Amino acid sequence: MKLSIIIVNYNVKYFLEQCLHSVRKAINNIDAEVFVVDNNSVDGSIEMLNQKFPEVSLIANKDNVGFSKANNQAIERSSSKYILLLNPDTLVEDNTFVKVVQFMDEHPDAGGLGVKMVDGKGDFLPESKRGLPTPSVAFYKVFGLSKIFPRSKIFGKYHLGYLDKEKTHEVDILSGAFMLLRKSILDKTGLLDETFFMYGEDIDLSYRIIKAGYKNYYFPETRIIHYKGESTKKGSVNYVVVFYKAMIIFARKHFSSKNAWIFSFLINMAVYFRAFVAILNRFFSKAALPLADAILLFGGILGIKNYWEHNVIFPYGGEYPIEIVSIAIPIYILVWLFSVYMSGGYDKPVRLPKLFQGLFIGSIIILTFYALLPESYRFSRALIVFGAIWGFISMMGLRVLLHIFKVKNFRLGINQNKRYAIVGDKNEPERVAELLRKSDMSPGLIGLISTKEVNKIAEGFIGHIDQLKEIINIYSIDEVIFCAKDLPSHTIIDYMSGLNVSQVEYKIAPPESLSIIGSNSINTSGDTYIIELDSISKPNNKRSKRLLDVLASLIFAVLSPIVFIINKYPFGFIRNLVLVLIGKKSWVGFQGTTNPSKHKLPKIKPGVLYPTDMIKNNEVSSETVNRLNLLYARNYKILNDINIILNGIRNLGR
Repeated sequence: MKLSIIIVNYNVKYFLEQCLHSVRKAINNIDAEVFVVDNNSVDGSIEMLNQKFPEVSLIANKDNVGFSKANNQAIERSSSKYILLLNPDTLVEDNTFVKVVQFMDEHPDAGGLGVKMVDGKGDFLPESKRGLPTPSVAFYKVFGLSKIFPRSKIFGKYHLGYLDKEKTHEVDILSGAFMLLRKSILDKTGLLDETFFMYGEDIDLSYRIIKAGYKNYYFPETRIIHYKGESTKKGSVNYVVVFYKAMIIFARKHFSSKNAWIFSFLINMAVYFRAFVAILNRFFSKAALPLADAILLFGGILGIKNYWEHNVIFPYGGEYPIEIVSIAIPIYILVWLFSVYMSGGYDKPVRLPKLFQGLFIGSIIILTFYALLPESYRFSRALIVFGAIWGFISMMGLRVLLHIFKVKNFRLGINQNKRYAIVGDKNEPERVAELLRKSDMSPGLIGLISTKEVNKIAEGFIGHIDQLKEIINIYSIDEVIFCAKDLPSHTIIDYMSGLNVSQVEYKIAPPESLSIIGSNSINTSGDTYIIELDSISKPNNKRSKRLLDVLASLIFAVLSPIVFIINKYPFGFIRNLVLVLIGKKSWVGFQGTTNPSKHKLPKIKPGVLYPTDMIKNNEVSSETVNRLNLLYARNYKILNDINIILNGIRNLGR
């Protein structure tokens, strides 16, 4: 066997599927085998592999053993001349394996090889080539000097920015996303060090290859798309801590005591600094807009209160009690903000109708409770009404300003109807178009672009792939979707890298898949973009479903003596009430499946009641159960849950 390709998977089923489709094409002209080591995924990855890729050798672990150990499990089973460690969130060109193996055959001094990597926008990834992270290199990287001076031979050593990315070079460190290794050298250096759980193992192994007297090469004659760590979320605090701790392990293993101490000191500084930055970034990304809204609301309502107080209610002297400022106004603001959140007013992109809906519902709630208060606590209805009006004006104005100044992630959803161009041949573009139509995305345009010769373009296509740039400009296309079934990977990457149209997003539709994967924006190149035929997974529906669970539980708690008596399983009702309140269960869920992904259903909490509770007849076939589950997921509405709960109220203890 010439080549063994090893892919470690952990809960990235859709990326893995796309990766394996590209691998299947690329091994046509080479003697190769494929291993997938699954680290106890719960997203249906194994079922997908068994169904769509039976030729793959699967190693299914019962727990997450880490990247190093998982790779070693497959390496130990391999007898090939070369070993390729490949990330699941990658896509390879059709001739990638032939080219890299040929290079290794022609360069017996090569112990390892990496390739040119681009992200989901077609932009070059600098981690394609890296230098050894010595204390000085680590210092420049940690404190941003390498980013400020990327082409400097002093400060830019981490990503070797001074080396031409279009030429082959000897490098120190290979990326674990695509790491081709000579098996005979692994027999000398040893396999991946299992002390490294997730990060750092590629640096460690690359360095051991060099110490053994061999070379690592950066080889840009072929490219891969790397979506950059979908399963690890690199902006998280956990990523920062785990990655830099791996760097400390590396330093203690390979550097002298003095250098290791310096390196460890720098890395520990980096851990605290980057963790602090990550926490601040996460906090402000989530809380900045609500905090700004709260400040605007409080300032505006305070001004309204002062005007109303001195000019309308107490023109000849007097004032509101201090409680209106210290208690009432903060409560009003909290109710409004919570209502806006539950209405989807903080979802991206920003929808102004959701903002109005949230403030309106919040005002109704406030006025309802206001009417129940004693006279001494009913300060002013006008203040609530004018406060809500001010809230809409100020919050809308803030969002418009953020949109005008193009502040990151704060874009108004003025044009909800995206315009799509689908590139492919024959039936595949229409299949993908149907996915878009069924996904409730309300596309403004779906244009099909042919890959055939111009004089053979079928009816229904608006042009040829060679006209793609002109089509994007003429039809104001927002998103280009490439059909992987009809286009080789190198052609897809060529167009992604070569079109140079900044406002367009690129996606790839794997064959026979319900997913479309790509980059949502240039700033989120690693994000999954999956079109699923369900409504229940939408953020606003998940929030509404959870809110209904909590409200229904509180109502059931108040009415528990009655519900307890009428229930078929009274003690089970008490148990379920607690489980729903703490978020372990939902009052309504799917029936008859412990593995929703197997039935193409999204993952939700286990239910007490099921869609079949709407049917009086207890004799329901498994086919009907599956169909009702699917309909429930696709057409989720909160009213459906209410109807199911009312119909199945005697079964709340089931």
